[in-house]
Order: sequence, then C-alpha cells, then structure tokens
Amino acid sequence: MLQEPPRYIGLVTNTLLLITLLVKLGVAAAVASALARSRTFQQLLFAEQRRKPRQTAILLAFFLVPLTLGVWVRTTVPNFLAADISFETVILLGLLFGPLEAMIGGAVLAVPALFHHEYLALPFNMALGFAAGVLRLAVNREKIWDFTPLIDLSLYRWIRRNLRQPRIDPQILLLVVIVLFEIAHEWIARMYPKRLFALLTNTWELQPLVWLCAPMVVGIALKVWNALRIELKLEEQKRLLLEARLDALQRQINPHFLFNTLNSIASLVRIRPELAREMTVKLANILRALLKDHDSFVPLADELKFTDDYLDIEVVRFGAEKLRVEKDIDPRTLQVPVPSILLQPLIENSIKHGLEPRIHGGTITLRSKLNGDRVLIEVADDGVGISAGSANSVRRTGAGIGMKNVRERLEVLYGTQARFTVVSNPGRGTLVTIEIPAQMGGVL
Repeated sequence: MLQEPPRYIGLVTNTLLLITLLVKLGVAAAVASALARSRTFQQLLFAEQRRKPRQTAILLAFFLVPLTLGVWVRTTVPNFLAADISFETVILLGLLFGPLEAMIGGAVLAVPALFHHEYLALPFNMALGFAAGVLRLAVNREKIWDFTPLIDLSLYRWIRRNLRQPRIDPQILLLVVIVLFEIAHEWIARMYPKRLFALLTNTWELQPLVWLCAPMVVGIALKVWNALRIELKLEEQKRLLLEARLDALQRQINPHFLFNTLNSIASLVRIRPELAREMTVKLANILRALLKDHDSFVPLADELKFTDDYLDIEVVRFGAEKLRVEKDIDPRTLQVPVPSILLQPLIENSIKHGLEPRIHGGTITLRSKLNGDRVLIEVADDGVGISAGSANSVRRTGAGIGMKNVRERLEVLYGTQARFTVVSNPGRGTLVTIEIPAQMGGVL
C-alpha cells in the first residue's frame, strides 16, 4: 500500500489558492470599510497624539474581536482559509501603533490557533508584531498612510535619482519588508507542519501571488482608512475656516455704521443727553458681543437681544418715522439654539439695500415660529426689493458678504437639513426665510 506523501498545513490546490487569495482581499476591504463606518473607531484611530491607554485598548478591540473570530472560523470551517488575515493584521498593528500593541494583538490573534495545536502561532505573531513596530519607527508616518503595493514608479527615473543621491524609498522598503515577512512565514510553516498556518503551494508560478497578497491586504486597509482620514481632515479644515470667518464676522463692524453712530451720539449729547447715553450703552453692548469669544450656537433669545441693540441704534439714526421694527416671535422658539450672529447681517442688508433707498423708509419685521421639530425664522422688509436679475443672483449665492456668509454657515452646520430662501418683489420688499432643525445646538 502506497504511503501518502507528507502534506503541509495550508497546502491547497491551485484553484482553491487563487480563490482564497481573492477572497482575502475582499475580507480585508470589507473589514476595513466596516470599521471605518464606526464614529468611535474614527475618533480613536486618528487621535494618535491624544490617545490614552484605555482608548488604545478599545481601539485594539475593534481590530481583534472580528479578526480573532476569523482565525477561529478558519480552524473550524473546512477550506475557508481566507477568513484568517491575522498575519496582515499584526503587521497593520505594528505600523499603526508600535511594537507593544502589535505584540499584544498578535498574542490575542494566536489564541484560536493554539487551541488548534498551532503552537508556533504565539511566538511567531509576537516576533512579527515587534518587527513591524520597529519598521514603523524607521518610516515616516505619512509614508505609512500613503503605502500602496501598486507602486507607480518609473524604474529608469528611480535608478537615475538614486545614482545622483542614493536613498531608500519608503514605499519600496515597506513592500520589500512585508514580502520578506511573508517568505519567512511560509518557510517556518513548511519547516514545522501543522504548528503554524500559512497558505502554501508547490506551484512556483503561483508563489509570487502568495507573497504579494500580504502587502495587498495591508495596502487595502491603509487606503480605506487614509481616504477617510483625508476626508476628516478636509472637514476639520472646513470647520476651522468657518470658525475663522465667524470670528472675523463677529469682530468686524461696518465703519460707516460706527462713524454714523458716533456722529449721532455727538449731536445728541447737548440736546438729548439721556438718549446719547442710551445709544452709547447699546453701542458698547454691540462691540462687547463682537469682541468676546463666541459659541457656535446661542439661544434665539440672546440673538434677538443682540439685534435689538443694533436696531435701536439704527432707529435713532434714521428716525422712528423712517425705520419701524415689528416682531412676531413665538415664545417657544426663544430657547432654541441658533448660529450666533445669524440675524444681524440679514437686518443690515434689509436696511442698507431695501429701506435706505426709499425716501420714506419702511418697516423691518422679525418672525419666528416652531413647526414640529423645526424652527422658522423670517426677516422681512417693505423696501425697494431686488430687481429680477439681482434676485436670481441672491437665490444662487446669497447677495452681499453678510448674506453669503449666513448661507454658507447654515450649509456647513446643518447640511441639507437647513433651508435658506430669498423672495423679493421689486418695489414691495424682500423676505428672507431660514428653516433649521430645532434641536441641533451641538452640531459643532
């Protein structure tokens, strides 16, 4: 009776090998994408400088819980070898965190393999984690995030550049080292059958595919998370830009408004000193509000108090007979959080472009009402209105720096959940309507 030739653990047919390699790439992409959808995972992964030990442990759990389960599935389900991407995971942990975290992760990932009598899994994973962590220290962090096994590099240009100034390319270094890790992994698995799992083949044409699969899996995960990282950085830059613009808006005041107000105060000092004093106090309140540190959101009651000071000064400047103010405020909306400095640019626009051109002035009307879980705020005037051509521009961009700023802030703070509309009838006035969620004060 012929004796069966020795078989190495992990030795598979060519067809099964190719299928396994493709499925491994799919598993890596699926796991990386699933983890990226977790807000907690995002915050912990990209908070590298501020991560505490407890947060690092939670982040490791995100990796280890599903991937340790994958090792267990591989040991219990026949021919489902692609579920085990522990080798690539240990390398990822080393590149992203460092030697200690990678060694801990490698030890956890080895537990199901130990129950399957693969006793070399524990020392090998820990040694691999240490080596990958040391590799992290040798490569710039940004180069790790940029890593891809599909290196688009002209060999001729690479040789010329290195002849002039020899240097190690981080991308090639990572690719070569990960392939060497895989070669060592395979060699140990062949030397000690059934003591360490690896995908093995006796077909030399397919061997390079096995070696390249590991950097492909590592690269897929890094690419998925790096795309998310770039997106979050862009969002952060957009938020910082918005805060800078809001800060500039709060700290700026129309020079003509300031000059005219001080002129009015000077003319009232002798004939109506009490009114001059009152205007000085209101101007001081406006300047104090503009210069102090701001919150992104304030209760509508505070926003109305700020606009009251502004409108009171304008009423004195223009005269009560030329500038009238009416309010229809729903008391239920007073504590609803709204973006700070929301109404003043709209009111200023109504006065400057709607009422000033009219000889007899007009009326500014402020309204608010609660409509279910949304709040509706309106700023209306009965001024000269906007011509047809200008009205189209207003609807598209929000004419004027102040209105454009309000529109863009609403888009950033609320996205598609906010509505900003401008309706104008030439000779009859303009209505600006803002509709926002009533419970979104903590967006930023």
